[in-house]
Amino acid sequence: MEHVAGVRLHERWPTMNGQQHMLCVKALSIMISEMAAIAFPGYGSLYFSDAPMDPNLKLDFADGPDLPCYCSGLNDAGVTRIPKTMVHADERLPYQGSIEEHIRLLSISREVIGRLIDNPVIQNAASPTLLHADLHKRNIYVSDDDPTLVTGLIDWQSTSVEPAFVYASETPDFAALPDHDPLADDGRETPAGEREIDEDKKYKDALRCSQTFDVCMKGFVPKLRAARALDDTLLRPFRYCHTSWRDSAAAVRQELIEVSKNWKELGLAGSCPYLPSEEELAEHKKQYEDFENVQKLKLWLIRVLDTNSDGWVPADAWEWSKMAHRDAFEKWMQTARDAERIGDNEMTEEKARRMWPFDER
Repeated sequence: MEHVAGVRLHERWPTMNGQQHMLCVKALSIMISEMAAIAFPGYGSLYFSDAPMDPNLKLDFADGPDLPCYCSGLNDAGVTRIPKTMVHADERLPYQGSIEEHIRLLSISREVIGRLIDNPVIQNAASPTLLHADLHKRNIYVSDDDPTLVTGLIDWQSTSVEPAFVYASETPDFAALPDHDPLADDGRETPAGEREIDEDKKYKDALRCSQTFDVCMKGFVPKLRAARALDDTLLRPFRYCHTSWRDSAAAVRQELIEVSKNWKELGLAGSCPYLPSEEELAEHKKQYEDFENVQKLKLWLIRVLDTNSDGWVPADAWEWSKMAHRDAFEKWMQTARDAERIGDNEMTEEKARRMWPFDER
């Protein structure tokens, strides 16, 4: 196996100017269009034809499953990942949900998704499409001399042929907008100091990259055009059904609630198979707040520790990251202790410890 030439875009990005950022985004968009242009007859994973396995186990390439089979497979995958033995409540996240609840929600998801894929707008956005499953700056290599030249992509192991709508809401980090315009926090004009000018420049640069990516996707990738035009609510039930135990019952339930609430507005026929009770909605509200708090905490840690969602850091940054992680963990736990001290029943030290997204303590 050969090493990829160049340097990681994640390392080179801070030293690039706005023009280089835009040209790099355009080059990556063209690569995406070339991948998406490959025609496939069905959905599924890709394997090397010369993979080292028993010849008797090899099968000729088939058309792959159709959309109903693909969606059924998503739910089946979710079911197989549920533990077969009881998990003690102390070992679960507060919003994780019981084994029984996961089985119930996946059964509902199967029925809801079955209704959704009968809709022509979903079918028209389901073309078999090959794209990189994790196209972010850490997996992209560029020339150090000219960072607008992409030299390679790594981390292909999760790549498979998926319905185009799976990628509809994906925005790589090189084309993502900041959470907000840093100079638009209020309506007053603020004297622009050096920090404000720098933040404004970064925001405009990110906006230009985001717009470039969006224009390229609409112009160069016809398969994604219909998918990106869909109301995101239609696609929500597909999001967590195959990873429900990892991502929690609260995550699956929230997507089902959104579809159920907007069923008629989305132009769907009949009534939604999922009609949650008031009691279920009230309990879900508390659980989903915990889920969102953990996601916000994780995003903050990714930014502060300069890591990814799996907690990966370069070997040469390990000692610094470990100290920064310890400091962040202590601050989080102190917040929980303070809340518990004033009688906040929604947060305890034990609950905060279980909500921490990384294993290292």
